[in-house]
Amino acid sequence: MNFRNILVSLILLSVGFIVGTVFAQSGNHSAGKVHGSHSSGSMPVENGQAAFAAIAEIVRLLEADPNTDWSKVNIKALRNHLVDMNALTLSAKVKVMQVEQSIRFVATGMGETVRALQSMVPAHARELNKMAQWSASGRVLNDGAELTILPVDDRAGSKILGLGFFGLMATGAHHQAHHLAIASGNPMH
Repeated sequence: MNFRNILVSLILLSVGFIVGTVFAQSGNHSAGKVHGSHSSGSMPVENGQAAFAAIAEIVRLLEADPNTDWSKVNIKALRNHLVDMNALTLSAKVKVMQVEQSIRFVATGMGETVRALQSMVPAHARELNKMAQWSASGRVLNDGAELTILPVDDRAGSKILGLGFFGLMATGAHHQAHHLAIASGNPMH
């Protein structure tokens, strides 16, 4: 099993665990019911594939919110974003360069990966730039995007290199709120 397959497996297991935990803590006891009747055993809580589980979680939150404006809800937009996340994570090729004190990640790809990089990297750079340990910028390239990070000190520089491009793209606690905003018809970026 190569590193990519291990990483994907870990991500899927983590999302499944989180979604299962949220589902269990939500007080929704329908997991043990089948068509209105009680099952003699417990039912699985994992919704399957990670993107499907993310969509299911958002749908559950929208349904639980009495203020949801269903005329604005756009699950297709969330699905498109999850497709972009998948393309970026699994298909982007990244080169790392150190330019003076900055660390530059040049991420390239083909087809939908280019679109995903061009859409996500500049937007995520703005989120990363809100963190005190570095300043960040992103720019679109013809075949992808570039993420440049300037650490405030050597420790932050080591963290940037340790996280790498993919770890940095997953950094920050705005992802879940961003997904809910997209689905609600109120994109954050």
